[in-house]
Parts: sequence; C-alpha cells; structure tokens
Amino acid sequence: MIDIGYFALCAALTFSGYATISSFAAGRKNNYALARSGENAALVTCGLLTVAVIVLWHALLTHNFQVQFVAENSDLSMPIYYLVTSLWGGQAGSLLFWGWILSIYAAAVTITYRNRYRDLMPYAVSMISLSSFFYCILHLFSADPFTLLPTMPENGRGLNPLLQQPLMAIHPPMLYLGMVGMVVPFAFAMSALLSGKLDATWLRPARRWMLIPWAFLGAGLLLGGKWAYVELGWGGYWGWDPVENSSLMPWLAGTAFLHSIMVQERRGMLKVWNLVLAILCYSLCILGTFITRSGIISSVHAFAESNVGPFFVTFLILIGISSGVLLYYRLPELGPDNKLESFVSRETAFLLNNWILLGILFAVLWGTLFPLISETFTGQQITIGPPFFNQVNTPLGLILIFLTGAGPLVAWRRSSAKSLKKHFARPFLFALLSVPVLLGAGINDFYACVSLTLCCFVISAISLEFHAGTTARMRNTGEGYILAMYRLSSKNRRRYGGYITHVALALLFVGFTGKAFTTEKELVLQESETQKFGKYDLTFETLAFVENAGMQSTAAALSLYLNGDRLGTLLPERRYYKAFDQGTTEVSIYSGLLEDFYLILVGWSEDGTAKFQIYINPLVKFVWLGSIVLILGSIWAMWPTGRDRRIARADDQNALTRKNPLELN
Repeated sequence: MIDIGYFALCAALTFSGYATISSFAAGRKNNYALARSGENAALVTCGLLTVAVIVLWHALLTHNFQVQFVAENSDLSMPIYYLVTSLWGGQAGSLLFWGWILSIYAAAVTITYRNRYRDLMPYAVSMISLSSFFYCILHLFSADPFTLLPTMPENGRGLNPLLQQPLMAIHPPMLYLGMVGMVVPFAFAMSALLSGKLDATWLRPARRWMLIPWAFLGAGLLLGGKWAYVELGWGGYWGWDPVENSSLMPWLAGTAFLHSIMVQERRGMLKVWNLVLAILCYSLCILGTFITRSGIISSVHAFAESNVGPFFVTFLILIGISSGVLLYYRLPELGPDNKLESFVSRETAFLLNNWILLGILFAVLWGTLFPLISETFTGQQITIGPPFFNQVNTPLGLILIFLTGAGPLVAWRRSSAKSLKKHFARPFLFALLSVPVLLGAGINDFYACVSLTLCCFVISAISLEFHAGTTARMRNTGEGYILAMYRLSSKNRRRYGGYITHVALALLFVGFTGKAFTTEKELVLQESETQKFGKYDLTFETLAFVENAGMQSTAAALSLYLNGDRLGTLLPERRYYKAFDQGTTEVSIYSGLLEDFYLILVGWSEDGTAKFQIYINPLVKFVWLGSIVLILGSIWAMWPTGRDRRIARADDQNALTRKNPLELN
C-alpha cells in the first residue's frame, strides 16, 4: 500500500512537469491540442496526489507505525478524529496536504475555464503546474511522507499536545486553502504578461479566485485567534507571532488587490499596480511557508528545523526574478487609459486604502524579518514584540477603518461638495453623537475613543447605503423592505458583499479596541478561600490530580460570582505529556455579553494553595461576531450571480461555434 503512495508521488512529479512544459509551449505556439494535453496532465496530477493522500490517511487509520510519519504523529490511543487531522500535524504530511490542495485548485481552474480565456489558460495552467512540480520535488527529495523505519514500533509517539484541539480539523485546512489558492491570481497575472493580453480580461478570473483564498485565509486567521485564545493560555488571541504575521501579510496584499482591481475595471488605471499585487500575494505565501517550515524561527506555530528552507528560497527567487523581468518587459504596454481627475474621488480612496494596507504589510514584514536579518549579520538575537507592532499599526489601522466607511460614500471620478455633504452628513452625525456616549461609559483612552467613534461611522455609513438602495428599489418595484434588500444585494453581490465585509471589519475593530481595557491580576488562594477581583468574587473549591500512562493532569475547581449571583464553575487545568516532555495550559473562560473572565492555573503547592492568573477581556465577543460576518460577506460577494452564470453559458456556447484562438497545428 505504501509503495502505491510513493509511486503516485513519482508519477505526479512527471505529470506536473509535463503539464508545465506542454502548457507553456501551447501558449507560445497557439497549439490547441497541446493545451488540452497539458490540462489533462494537470487533472491527472490531482488524481495521483489524491491517491497519495488516501494512502497516507490509510496508514494513519490502520496504525502502520513502520511509516515514520505515522510513528511520529499518532499513537494507538488517538481517536479517529485526531488520526485524520494528524495528516497535517507534521512536516511531511502537511506538505503533502498542501500539494494536494494546490492540485485541486489546478483541477478546478482547468475544469471551470476549459472553454474560456483560451489566450490565458495555457500559461495559467503552466504556472499552477509549476508550483505543483515544486511541491512534488519537496515530497520526494526533502519531506517524503512514505519513509519507512527499519522495524515497526509497537506504538507511536502521538500528536503534539498543542494540536489536540477540535479546531485542528478546521484552522490549518482553512489557512492552507487560503495560502495555496493565491497561486491562481498569480498564474493569471503571469499569463497576462506572457500572452501580452494586458487589458482587464485577466482580472475577471483573478478576482473570483482571489476572493476564494482571501476568504479562506481570513477565516483561518480568525479561527487561529480563537485557538490561541482557548488553548495557549496567555490571555489573548493575537500576539504578533512570526507565523501569525506570515499568514496576515498575503491577506493584507489580497485585500489591497481586491480593491485596486475595481479601479482598473472601471477606469483603466493601476494596471502595473494590480500585476505587482497579484505577484506579491503569492510571493508572500511562499515567504510565509519558508518562515514556518524552515525552522529558522522559534514559534508555537512553526515546524521543527528541516532542510526544506533552501528549496523555498530557491523557488521564491525564481518567482521574483521571472515575474520582475516579465513586468519590466511589458511596462511600455501598461500605460493607464485615464488619469486621476480629482483628489476627492473613489479612485483616490481606493489608492489611499492600498497605501495604508501596504504600510501595515511593510511594518509587519519588517518586524518579522528584522530579528532574522540582525542575527545573520550581527550574531545577536533580538526580539520585536507586540509593542512595536501595536505602536506602528494602531494609527494606520485608524486611517484604514475611516476609509472603510468613507470609500463607498465617494463618487467615481470626482465628488462635488453637495454630494459629499449629502452622503457624509448623517454618518458623521452618528459618529459625533457616539463620542459623549463613549466618554460617559468611562472610555477615556484617546485611541480607543477614536477607534470606537470611527467604527460607529463605518457601521452607520454602510447601513445608510443599504437603506438608500433598498428604499429606491421599493419605490420602483413595490416590494417589501426585507424582500427589496435581499433582491438588491442579490443582484449586486460584489458591491453589497463588500459592504458586509466592511461592517465585519468595524466589528473586529470594536473587539480589538477592547484590548486597551484588559485588566489582569495574580491571585494565591487556599481551598474554600474567596477573593474579589473587580465586580467578581472567586472561590477556590478544590484541586484534583489525575495520572495515566501518557499524561499527568492537575485541575482546579472554582466558583465565580457576580454581585452575589453564582455564574458557574471554572475548571482551569495544567497537563504534562510524558512522550513529548511538554506541558500545556487548559484555560477556563466565562464569557459574558461584554467581557470574558479568563482564568489560568499557574501553579500549586503541597499545603493546598494554588496560584491563578486572571484576565478580564472586554469586547472579545465582537471579534468572534466580526469573524462570522466577514465569512458571510465573503461568501455573498463571491457567490455567482445570474449574470455571471449567463456569461459563462454564453462563453461555453461560443466556444462550440467559433474558431478557438489556439489554432490547431
């Protein structure tokens, strides 16, 4: 069975290499038959990698510990749930999973556009297949998931304790679907440069296939925050960890791309900029993968030291040089169709939005890479922590949230004073009215007050845009309010899906702002002792010890009261996993409407006393609410409209009746 998996990897290497070369040659020679051959090879590659994944899953589920990956990442006691998710719990398996997802993207793009974008598709298939070829090389020469041990152990080591969490089934696949999917817009950008078809045609498939990984990556980032919050035991959901940053950077670049392409589609501007952003998105994904998997950094998210780093560096340099040369070659053909007519225009708002996003991206990139650069040249290890990132990104974030609300209110080309007054008056009024309310609630921190005021501005601006469009439709159709809003947003999914994500960003910023009001305290309690922290009373009930063959556990039981009313029992826990010589913290959280009571068991002594760390985290629920709204808005924006389906059917019909641009040779 294992031999089948290894053979499938070898065959996938061959077919992905053939798809790369044949598709590129088909684009250069306008050979339709050769293009079809390359597409078929990409589909076969997907099938072969599917076989390899199934074989490795079979080895995990049947406890074939002779396979080194299985022995290092599973054991006999693991439930099926974790046996399945352990596929991406180690280096070799996760890279195989990564390559498999990449091949699925290649197959999906090939099937979707088999009869469309025939000038672009050969090069797009070639670029995606080149990435598949690269990962097949990694599988076979650096991270072989089917390496066998000389003898079969009786049991495996098990899955890393930090990965034994229900979100393990969702968070990593979401991130992988996001990071890997960035290859598709990159491929269409490169196809535009290679084919010379530099109009807005390449943007149509690139936009849809940017929305999909952008949504997955955003969901993955937010789920990762939830995981960190409930599992790592440091009281927060985002710590500016290098691996967190590595996933955030392509999401920021993707956000900039999704905004700037609208300027090119509408006004024929920012052509070079959009190509650069598409290339940058995928390059940042490769860089992030290198940071995560090379072992050059220490992180709870990173994989152990390995030899995959040079492969990723080489691939990144190849992408950078080839795309840079092509872009320079095509520069004379990439002039704008129009010029910026007014500073007060939607084009300017989108451009400012891009600058702010790229400013945040650069700050995150510099803060992530500078310790590595410093150590390389000076030999000194330095750490850049949250204070740097917060200090730099807080003012940029405030400008970004303002533009989130202001952008939809500004007209294309130019906005008159009358138009600005009409669209900005009420949102600004709502924002101003929120200030005394916030001050009355005791929010005196400057940045926090500004942030929450701007969030009120964004939510009111977007709500009024929805209301204005809905009432206009009601007058024209006689529909009820709810029905009119639904049909309005259904016919304009791109626009109103974007508005929903803007609201989500405002909700997220409300949650982020709550971090400014976090309070913490360390308590030492004896059994039956009660101490007060803020408006809460905490009673330490008992301490329990449990030990089995693989783990030692110490758990505390505490009662939580608010104004004399019992809220519930908190059960913080410390665990020690013998096989990994590793301890973990299991936090206990009471989640209220406006704040979380977050409790950590720090330590204990023989006399029955125990030490606890307490955090009061306000507004955290808005982070999780904003996450849900962001996902819903992304789905709404990317869901095909009736117009999209009609265009696709027309393209397919035309492909049957007209001469294909790739001539048969």
